[in-house]
Amino acid sequence: MKTRLFIIIISLFHILTGFYGCKQSGEKQAPDILRANADTTVSPGKDFFQYANGTWLKNNAIPASESHWGIGNMVQEETYSRLKEISENAAKANDSEAGTALQKIGDFYASGMDTVAIEKNGIKPLQPELQRINAITDVKSLLDEIANLTPIADVFFGLSISQDSKNSEKIAVYAWQAGLGLPDRDYYFNTDARTLNIRKEYTQHVTRMMQLLGEDEATAKKHSEMVMRIENGLASKSRKLEALRDPYLNYNKMSVGDMSKLTPSINWKELLLKVGVKNPDTLIVGQPEFLKQIELIIKTTSPEDWKAYLRWRLIDNSAEYLSNAFEQENFRFNGTVMSGSKEQRIRWKRVLDAEESALGELLGQLYVNKYFSPTTKKRYETMVDNIMDAYGQRIKALDWMSSPTKEKALDKLSSVVKKVGYPDKWKDYSALLISRNSYVNNVLNAQRWAFNYELNKLGKPVDRTEWGMTPQTYNAYYNPSNNEIVIPAAMFVIPGVPDSLADDALMYAYVGGSTIGHEITHGFDDEGRQFDAKGNLANWWTKEDVAKFNSRTRLMVDQFNGYTVLDSMHINGQACLGENIADLAGIILGYQAFQKTDQAKNGEKIGGFTPNQRYFLGYGLSWLGHQRDERLARQIMTDVHAPAKQRVNGPLSDIPEFYEAFNVKPGDAMFLPEEKRVKIW
Repeated sequence: MKTRLFIIIISLFHILTGFYGCKQSGEKQAPDILRANADTTVSPGKDFFQYANGTWLKNNAIPASESHWGIGNMVQEETYSRLKEISENAAKANDSEAGTALQKIGDFYASGMDTVAIEKNGIKPLQPELQRINAITDVKSLLDEIANLTPIADVFFGLSISQDSKNSEKIAVYAWQAGLGLPDRDYYFNTDARTLNIRKEYTQHVTRMMQLLGEDEATAKKHSEMVMRIENGLASKSRKLEALRDPYLNYNKMSVGDMSKLTPSINWKELLLKVGVKNPDTLIVGQPEFLKQIELIIKTTSPEDWKAYLRWRLIDNSAEYLSNAFEQENFRFNGTVMSGSKEQRIRWKRVLDAEESALGELLGQLYVNKYFSPTTKKRYETMVDNIMDAYGQRIKALDWMSSPTKEKALDKLSSVVKKVGYPDKWKDYSALLISRNSYVNNVLNAQRWAFNYELNKLGKPVDRTEWGMTPQTYNAYYNPSNNEIVIPAAMFVIPGVPDSLADDALMYAYVGGSTIGHEITHGFDDEGRQFDAKGNLANWWTKEDVAKFNSRTRLMVDQFNGYTVLDSMHINGQACLGENIADLAGIILGYQAFQKTDQAKNGEKIGGFTPNQRYFLGYGLSWLGHQRDERLARQIMTDVHAPAKQRVNGPLSDIPEFYEAFNVKPGDAMFLPEEKRVKIW
């Protein structure tokens, strides 16, 4: 997945110079974003990320409300503006028919903006849940409440509904390690000064939240320590980030009886029935050793401490939708301590974030009707086809892969389902109740509705038309179980640049290489290659080809392990391997497909750059941005994506066509000797 969910658009126009191509006399010319962003005082062979984006970086500081700022944020600003108009108009229409999209959008937005009612309600909307937690006296009542909380908060473990990795025609229940308040297990054990400070701040954060719930300082501090003890226990048996990427290691199908043997305190059949799983028989367990640890924690923890932990999981999930005191403390820790933001994002944006999560496809229907034309959709469907063709050509030309594996690789490639822009069929939100009475209740209702929406898939045929992202999402993904790529409409947006004025060199890189080619390659990276054309976890490679593939990918692991990003923090090359493989292949695929365009063949310069130079600059634009150190440190510890700068400079250092386009020579910082360059797809 190309993860980068992120008002400078006006100022952007003020700094842009140069133009795209030739136009009719009197036609308004579009500014050349690539020329405007570039810092040509930097050698492209020394630091191409800075060369491509340096002027923009100098002129665009990170706003106080943000932990990072870049191309994704600017696209999001356009999206915010559009969704705000939709939501405000819906909120003004008080006579919307109950159950309609406008009623639900309008009431959700109005409830989030009604700070007077939110302050008046305080924690009253959570009282029923808090009373159930306070009534816990034994393991049975503990498990009853865990079942009740499961749709809205991970307590000890996480339950999810998804396709069976080894049988993509069947929907299965997964049990996964979860239950931590910090982003990753390493936050509980690393001993560097940054992480030690975060642990201290986290303990104080839990204490303050407990006080806001009504506890005195001494009791809140005691309960905070208990929460930390439980989470330390869970973290001690949680797998590391890189280990979670092994699909075989994290696939352990068990009967509910066998699961109960792992955790005798938990009757899984009874628990699952209370969650809403009908006729539970088997689950796919990600980490069996984690379940054993849950059993130990249940046996060695008092009911008082269970209750403290559950209260914490509930309030941690709900704080940003409650009164100002809760929201401010939530921001202090998660926004400032963890991400470095100096002030909160304006309220209407925060409400839109929640609304997007709750009612995304309702908003999406209105969004695409206005902002994603059939002409634009057709352009990028054609681009997808061209990049797929380029991939097929590259597979056929591989000198390290045997013919039997090539044949199966080509079969898988030809089977990839291509979803561009928006779904053909929208989700049905009719069962979701939204009112103007309570903002946090609207959020919790939406979370429970979403969980039940997934539960209702059990026992039914897999719906392969469904989308996992909304059209207005600036992101994309590859789903191995469906063998599909999904590219939402917002991924094709360049802030301030109409699609009709974006040249092919720019777009074949900005979206073709960095997104389309990238996502297709996830079907053939170190994890995705283990799924066959039908989306099943199955080995279709010869042993010799696996060995050759692993030999080439080890070179990439070593390359990225060598990048020091912050202080002494290095990129985890193994954890980031899949994304780095997809980045490198995506750039190559986009470039090869671009070579067949008229622009590439004509060779005319735009903004002073050749078509091939514009291609690589377009890729640099796709990762334009910078972030605060706090957020960067968190990314290195918790994210399978390398930081933006290394996602540009790293793969480009492996590509001969980049060397040729910018005359990169031995002695340049980005120059790699031939034997150290990664060549996979």
